[in-house]
Amino acid sequence: MLIIVTALSVFAEGKDGNTMEKAIDKKNMDTSVKPGDNFYDYVNGSWIKTHPIPPEYSQYGAFTILYEENQEKLQTLIKKVSAEENAAKGSVAQKIRDFYNSGMNTEAVEKLGVKPIQKQLNEIDNLKSKEDVVAFLATMQRMGMAPVFNFFSGADQRNSTMEIANLYQGGLGLPDVDYYLNEDETSAKLRDAYIDHLTRMFVLKGEKQKQAEKSAKAVINFETKLAKTSFTRLEQRDPVKNYNKMTLSELNETAPGFEWNLYFKTLGLENPGDINVSQVKFFKGLSDLMDETDLETWKAYLTWNLLDASANYLSEDFVKQNFEFYGKTLSGQQEMQPRWKRVLGVVSNGLGEALGQLYVEEYFPASSKERMVTLVNNLRAAFGDRIKQLDWMTEETKGKALEKLAAITVKIGYPDKWRDYSKLEIIPENYFSNVIAAREFSFNRDLNKIGKPVDKTEWGMTPQTVNAYYNPSNNEIVFPAAILQPPFFNPDADDAVNYGAIGVVIGHEMTHGFDDQGRQYDKDGNLNDWWTDEDAKRFKEKTDKLVTLYDNYIVLDSLHVNGSLTLGENIADLGGLNISYEAYQKSLNGEMPKEIDGFTAAQRFYLGYAQVWRQNIRPKEMARRLKTDVHSPGEARVNVPPFNIDAFIEAFAVKDGDRLFIPEDERAYIW
Repeated sequence: MLIIVTALSVFAEGKDGNTMEKAIDKKNMDTSVKPGDNFYDYVNGSWIKTHPIPPEYSQYGAFTILYEENQEKLQTLIKKVSAEENAAKGSVAQKIRDFYNSGMNTEAVEKLGVKPIQKQLNEIDNLKSKEDVVAFLATMQRMGMAPVFNFFSGADQRNSTMEIANLYQGGLGLPDVDYYLNEDETSAKLRDAYIDHLTRMFVLKGEKQKQAEKSAKAVINFETKLAKTSFTRLEQRDPVKNYNKMTLSELNETAPGFEWNLYFKTLGLENPGDINVSQVKFFKGLSDLMDETDLETWKAYLTWNLLDASANYLSEDFVKQNFEFYGKTLSGQQEMQPRWKRVLGVVSNGLGEALGQLYVEEYFPASSKERMVTLVNNLRAAFGDRIKQLDWMTEETKGKALEKLAAITVKIGYPDKWRDYSKLEIIPENYFSNVIAAREFSFNRDLNKIGKPVDKTEWGMTPQTVNAYYNPSNNEIVFPAAILQPPFFNPDADDAVNYGAIGVVIGHEMTHGFDDQGRQYDKDGNLNDWWTDEDAKRFKEKTDKLVTLYDNYIVLDSLHVNGSLTLGENIADLGGLNISYEAYQKSLNGEMPKEIDGFTAAQRFYLGYAQVWRQNIRPKEMARRLKTDVHSPGEARVNVPPFNIDAFIEAFAVKDGDRLFIPEDERAYIW
């Protein structure tokens, strides 16, 4: 999940008595709007009017602002490391320095042009058979590219202590299956723009115009066939449907048209053991495509995937063309981010925990971790109380839910042990080479996990990531250091705002263990139905109400939220609000905090939450996200969940006749 929080006009005093950051600023609000008509605009209306989207972004909000501040901090760290001219070869300092500097050396990058991938381009031209195609596809995946499908290691969903190989559908250059199959005018225009982009990339690679046009059409025709055999985004949300464990022998029987033995041998995993074939339908379709697709089409498709995966690290003509389509056409961005930000992102990805260790040492105080531990414990206790009081769940299922809640592991700030990058070689002369080296390092590390016990100490995000997550297989919630700072977590703000901000983040992640997907995993992280049939039925009846509320929420012209696609995140938002508010109430020990700037403590809680999601977003980006994002837009996240909560309705005197009022019998009372 992504979260955004900002400050308001309520000053809080720090422990040293100094005036601290604003927690709530009325200048950001539009109090001419009734909270019951549009709570999002009431809290954020003035901010939205006075904060246009910078040209380099497709959306701009409190999250973006914090991301920007984080980038500045990381750049400061990298500049400090880059100044160490005598850093020992093989040291973390040397690797960070040379990786970043190689990316910033535009003269060297421009001089190389397309040469960094010329070897692979030649290899594609020389493919002689379908077996050669399979082998080269595996070679590309070893380079961190993902033509046709994705391969990775992951916990066995029914034996969460062991890592197994996973195959997952992919191979599409457009963001989603719908972009290929929908017949509306907008989709048709985007496909035309995509063909134009493909053509231009083939020309940049060195093909003549007519041949480039032919290659482009071959690619989109092939990808359309892949799309037709792919699961939809909604189908991908069903963990049981996406769990199909089989042996290599069984995979060969299921999809016989693809040379799986050759694939795994080239991958470096001749005996993969158990394999989760996530979407059997897709891989059966791929088997058929291997037979019916001619060699020239395969060459065009693999060439495109090589160009697409490499474009941002080649000369400026490739970078600009890539941005023209994926930045401007799909998301509405007007300008590229400056090069230092783009290179920084690549380094932060490739050497994530190495840079993260420096980040934590410089910017993450131990006190923040201590405060978070207290908050998490308070939220867990409040969630437990709410489970005990549920009127729709049987005692049998309640007992197992409480066991799962108690078993949730909490990770805060940074990992207990840092990743070892000693086997990753970084050189000062070649940016693209360093990108591939980092990708191969990551791939090999992933490959080596297969068949071994899951490392429960490993993190799925770096400390410098402004985000948080729940991992169902580990039954864990994780809060990287970067999110534990103002405005998300402000140790000097009043508790009402902090519980409305970071408290809801904590509650949100906890609730993911009990949303429509997470509830299918037991306390040990295994896919295991621990619910009674009647409890599952009642849960669905309640979540169906939430689906309807979001389905009816129009965001852009006639475009509305997909309540089924976003259901998990919507349940987590609603649960997070309920759990955190109850935890806040318990923390007061019966005392009534004074009003600040005319707002009660209850109002400040919900104002703190609503600030998190303020943003301006370009129409193209909104349209894209409504199709592909499992999160609802920020506006809907503010204007739907609170109106299902009696405490909110009371706090802001929302009544029948207000535009967003939900009758009591239509509200989603879940967790």
